[in-house]
Amino acid sequence: RPPPPRPHTVRTHMRIVIVPGNGCDNILDANWYAWLDKRLRDCGRFDEVVCETMPDPHKARRSVWLPFMLSTLGCSRPDTIVVGHSSGAVAAMRLLEEHRLAGCVLVSACHTDLGDAGEAASGYYPPSGGEWKWSQIRKHAAGNIVILHSDNDPFIPLPEAQHVAESLGVPLRVQPGRSHFFSAGEDLVEACLAAADAAVSAEASGST
Repeated sequence: RPPPPRPHTVRTHMRIVIVPGNGCDNILDANWYAWLDKRLRDCGRFDEVVCETMPDPHKARRSVWLPFMLSTLGCSRPDTIVVGHSSGAVAAMRLLEEHRLAGCVLVSACHTDLGDAGEAASGYYPPSGGEWKWSQIRKHAAGNIVILHSDNDPFIPLPEAQHVAESLGVPLRVQPGRSHFFSAGEDLVEACLAAADAAVSAEASGST
């Protein structure tokens, strides 16, 4: 009898969507998004990898991004894992309050507007955006949430991500010297594959 497949080699029959931070006029020219898109396509784990430029890229308003994620990126489908960076991570959390996903990877996430007027106007953060529904987020991701944060993020202090992780009841992966995750790194691939492995295990156990 052949040996069981090794971790990170089982095809998931799932799709994965990359949602960037704000300020990206062309997602394929920004940060690590195109690099991760290629790595995830090449690994053969996913039926579909989606990496598309967001509308309203600089203000990243919730009223624009969430409908686009649902209607155009396919984040209404429960066979989807969302990889969200910065504003994209916050958008993923708000989406999970109402919609089921196979899992998510949150990179450089926060839970407050950090006193920034532009972030406050985006519509994600309390009080204007409503209180966070942490239990719903966790439930709709079936607990399959991977959180990455750097120990020296110049924009989002580590306690922000610690609060998100504690509120969701999941571990926080603190990566040394990664700033605001502007550059590519194997930690991003590993996080995506960890979410895929967890989704496969949940599917096999019938818990999704």
